[in-house]
Amino acid sequence: MNKQELIDHVAKQASMSKADSERAVNAVFQGISDTLGRGQDARFVGFGTFNVAERNARNGRNPRTGETISIPASRVARFRPGKELKDSLN
Repeated sequence: MNKQELIDHVAKQASMSKADSERAVNAVFQGISDTLGRGQDARFVGFGTFNVAERNARNGRNPRTGETISIPASRVARFRPGKELKDSLN
């Protein structure tokens, strides 16, 4: 499912116009992004948790040249599925 398919799904399930559902989907994505940007978790009971993890600086290798390169530390978004989501997959 891509973003447009999600917008269509929300519009159909909530009996909304596609324009309204697009604004709603964008608002949800923006809310999650803003929360993660502040370093906080976004928790949705039954669905899962989005959180921020720290990646340490490390050395890597350029696959084309074999040259060693330095990869800086960074923050990355992670998702951990909730119990209901896990159960729905099995």
